Amino acid sequence: MIVSQFVPPRITIREDDVDISDSDDDDENLSENFNTCHRALQTVARYVPSTPQFLMPILVENFPFINKSERTLECYVHNLLRVTVYLPTLRLQILELIIEKLLKLDVSAPQQDIEDAEEAANNSDSEEKSTEEGLFDMEEDEERKGNKVVSSSSERMAHPLAERLDILMTILFSYIKDVCHVDGKLDINRTKDLYRDLVSVFDKLILPTHASCHIQYFMFYICSFKLGLAEAFLDHLWKKLQDPNNPSVIRQTAGSYIGSFLARAKFIPVVTVKACLDLLVNWMHKYIDNQDTGANAYCDVALHGPFYSTCQAVFYTLIFRHKQLLDGNLRKGLSYLQSLNFERIVMCQLNPLKICIPSVVNLFAAITRKYQLVFCYTIIERNNRQFIPVVRSGTGGDLVQTCTNPLDSFFPFDPYLLKRSKKTIDPFYQFWEELSAEDLENLKKPIKKGASEDEDDDFLKGETPQNDGVVGIAPNSYESNTRSPVSSIGSPADCYVPYPQ
Repeated sequence: MIVSQFVPPRITIREDDVDISDSDDDDENLSENFNTCHRALQTVARYVPSTPQFLMPILVENFPFINKSERTLECYVHNLLRVTVYLPTLRLQILELIIEKLLKLDVSAPQQDIEDAEEAANNSDSEEKSTEEGLFDMEEDEERKGNKVVSSSSERMAHPLAERLDILMTILFSYIKDVCHVDGKLDINRTKDLYRDLVSVFDKLILPTHASCHIQYFMFYICSFKLGLAEAFLDHLWKKLQDPNNPSVIRQTAGSYIGSFLARAKFIPVVTVKACLDLLVNWMHKYIDNQDTGANAYCDVALHGPFYSTCQAVFYTLIFRHKQLLDGNLRKGLSYLQSLNFERIVMCQLNPLKICIPSVVNLFAAITRKYQLVFCYTIIERNNRQFIPVVRSGTGGDLVQTCTNPLDSFFPFDPYLLKRSKKTIDPFYQFWEELSAEDLENLKKPIKKGASEDEDDDFLKGETPQNDGVVGIAPNSYESNTRSPVSSIGSPADCYVPYPQ
């Protein structure tokens, strides 16, 4: 009975015999009602020690359906998190419940759908503005008021499920911050306890889920509080990756998380990046030692998935971090990169350049050629000649595709799209910096155009700024599900660097 009051009271609305009832958002006593509920629960818990055992199933049962109003979901999640304050033994289960529901919202609102909805909304708004322009002379005070409304509404997500997710992610981030900070200062012990709970939920729900877009950022956020947490998270992922007892798909996903985290987390220093690269690259060389002369020394995702995922994580990290690795002392930086012996990795029988995402491979090839670390283009050209179109259809084969992502990989910390909660993440986030004209010239200088544009795929199913100085992919090369939207921002350009003469 008490838990049922964790949401605003329901009002009855019927339109043409259809019940569209939902929460009443105009109740002025809502906050006080919630306070009364929590005082009652605390009283029950004080006199009935078994309260946590019978309370949790009730909290699960009363969780609103994801299509309920934003206000209903917001109130219920807020009240669940308040319960963890006075019933700390339930915190792990409550966090698991909330993150499970947010995960369902997240996978129901793919990045492409969110971007399409935002683009459609922006086009609609611009059309309305152009239609109304000049029709009315607004008074100055009305205009000021109107501007305020526009500013508020501009934070709303056009996609309804993304709007719900945005509100709930904002609440979750606020909760993490409030738990970890006391009087504005980070409390190490409280932060460590919460970190352990969140890692446990991450392992159970997030790591096995393919291509979620936003929910995993709760780990990104808590790791930003202290470098030790970020290093602990990387170590945790590293143990998942190198453990042969883990399923291959979990190991591959752990590799994706390592690469994306190292590339995107602005709070991770170069020293930590180097330490992680050393671990990953040494493991790759040992893997090659064990496999390169055996019966399985050939290119096969099913056999060597974790190895290819690790290669892609290293290539991706180098693309984002190579300037920092070389900054300050170019000779020392180059010596370090040469010590990683990329040539052996690229030239090995397992042929990682054939399996990794083409746009990652192309940028890696351009950077390593520029610094004379390894020459990849001969292998890339040979791999491109070996690509065979794949017919995919359940009714006879009317769709021909080139498999450009054999790993079915993704980068978990691609740019965050939710407008409200994005403000929490952006200060700690490393966006892709568009290459300057000088950088483009340096990459292109020894290279001559000579390969078909159709042999290249987009960088990720995500965010690519347009660079006029780089040859881009032909718009009709692949089906829409393998193309990056034009409006995307934040990742390396969807391009290829042509082969040298």
